[in-house]
Amino acid sequence: MDSLINKTIAYVKQELEHAEGGHDWFHIERVWRNSKLINQIEKGDQLVIELGALLHDIADSKFHNGDEKIGPKKARAFLSGQECPTHIIDHVISIIENISFKGGKVQRTFSSKELDIVQDADRLDAIGAIGIARTFNFGGYKNHKIYDPEIPPNLKMTKEEYKKSQAPTINHFYEKLLLLKDRMNTAKGKELAQQRHQFMEDFLSQFYSEWKGIK
Repeated sequence: MDSLINKTIAYVKQELEHAEGGHDWFHIERVWRNSKLINQIEKGDQLVIELGALLHDIADSKFHNGDEKIGPKKARAFLSGQECPTHIIDHVISIIENISFKGGKVQRTFSSKELDIVQDADRLDAIGAIGIARTFNFGGYKNHKIYDPEIPPNLKMTKEEYKKSQAPTINHFYEKLLLLKDRMNTAKGKELAQQRHQFMEDFLSQFYSEWKGIK
């Protein structure tokens, strides 16, 4: 197991060497660590969880013209090359295919304890201080406005609208980040999400006070 994990880490680091700062190796590493933390309680399949966490963003569709097949394809090719058992590969691929938020209106087509754990770990990295930093980093990467009071959040976006959104970065808090606390799967995930959610609420309160010039 350790050998495969180490090879996977090396592969991911190489593939994401020039990735956008919010979806780079350090994002993967945080999700991997949080997955292992949650699994101390949940007791899922450790190998599936670690591989799912390490490979979940190997080719994020938002950086590949919206193509959601590239990530699973690359992950399968890598794991097959490592002679990983087919049932493990299939489980990992199912995690990759179902982990994304996608606007929150797309139902998962697969369920497992391992997916619940990795999805929670990924969502934890989307909220709190790290989540705020990643959100504004991506907004800058896409040249989005920070905030525009004339453009309200759209809470009824379709999957395609969500993927193509050019909305101000602050809107993303309402369209995704603030929704995640109540969509965590595991007890530990829910516990960890509480404080991070409150941090975002406090940040937004401070942001609006400064925007309006309130002393």
